[in-house]
Amino acid sequence: MEFWIATGAFSVLVALVLMLAVLRPAKAAVPAAAYDLQVYRDQLREVEKDVARGALTEEEAVRARTEVSRRLLEADRALQHAQSSEMRASTFDKLIVGGGLAAAVAGAFVLYLQIGAPGYPDLPLASRIEMVNAAREARPPQAEAETQVPFREGRPPDPRREELVGQLRAVMEQRPDDPQGLALLASNEAALGNFGAARVAQGRLIEVLGDEVNGSHYVDLAEMMILAAGGYVSPEAETALTRGLELEPRNGTARYYAGLMFAQQGRPDLAFPIWRNLLAESTSDAPWVEPIMLQIEEVAYLAGVETTLAELPQPRAPRGPSAADLAAAEDMAPEDRMAMIESMVASLSDRLAAEGGPPDDWARLIGAQIVLGRTEQAQAIYDEARVVFAEVPEALVILDAAAAPLSEAAE
Repeated sequence: MEFWIATGAFSVLVALVLMLAVLRPAKAAVPAAAYDLQVYRDQLREVEKDVARGALTEEEAVRARTEVSRRLLEADRALQHAQSSEMRASTFDKLIVGGGLAAAVAGAFVLYLQIGAPGYPDLPLASRIEMVNAAREARPPQAEAETQVPFREGRPPDPRREELVGQLRAVMEQRPDDPQGLALLASNEAALGNFGAARVAQGRLIEVLGDEVNGSHYVDLAEMMILAAGGYVSPEAETALTRGLELEPRNGTARYYAGLMFAQQGRPDLAFPIWRNLLAESTSDAPWVEPIMLQIEEVAYLAGVETTLAELPQPRAPRGPSAADLAAAEDMAPEDRMAMIESMVASLSDRLAAEGGPPDDWARLIGAQIVLGRTEQAQAIYDEARVVFAEVPEALVILDAAAAPLSEAAE
């Protein structure tokens, strides 16, 4: 209530000051008719003086008085009309100013009721960031967040997969330090929608791997935590994301979730550039492209950036066979399917030789050559790619994973 009393009093005070300035009499300009009136009066006095000196006869004086009096009356009428018009104009101006002031005050109160927050203190940028950081520190942990996720009906259960996962769980109770088993258990629990169990298995996998862990392991752990918490990025998920980005700074999944985390924490100014840059570096079939496009305009608006989806960097067309191509290949005769694969591999190989490309494309080519049984070509491509990306550790991780079957075959 004190706020409204104070603002009302200040508004009335300002309006009164402005009205007093408008109502204060201004130094009025003298109409031309007033000068004429004075001149004609002076002429009448001169006529009397001329008669007294004998310069005019009485008959001439009468004619002169009549003419000057006529002009005097006309000047008086003109003066009265000018004064009346000026008074009406002044009254109208005062009404306009008064009405404008009243409308401005009323409009300000109405606008404040729509967008203002009565009684809310000033919030400088530094204070807002401090509040966001405080809320960030106080956000719920992973375990609490998982208990708050409402039941969501997912895909129909796969009895065969559930049976196999049940067997895998029993095996892992006897072999808790088997990294391959833990990796299988985490991925299959996630496939069943058991994200809580999946993130427990993934966390154990990271412990077992020790120094052999890579950024993707941490990113997978963070994603399982986020999915288990219904899309919420908990402090534990943030820790896993941060570690994953330290090991693999270009990891698209980690960058998407980092942007999501900042958006959730009230920092759209940090989320927007992460997502904008990720869009520019992604292909259109990347899994994070669609969720980013659904949210980035709102995030940009909250960050104070005026832009539209069409004005943002657009993801590139996917390189290599699309999902539709692969689906079509399933219906082909074996020889036609092989010809199609050969054509795609040749096209990818030619493009990388001429233009280069990201490590994912090199890894795809290595994998395709291995599938085709061309281990020597795959090894040559792998060796060349390691030279190209010698200074990019995260790229080497991708290449090593693609070429892993080569090492196994050699053994």
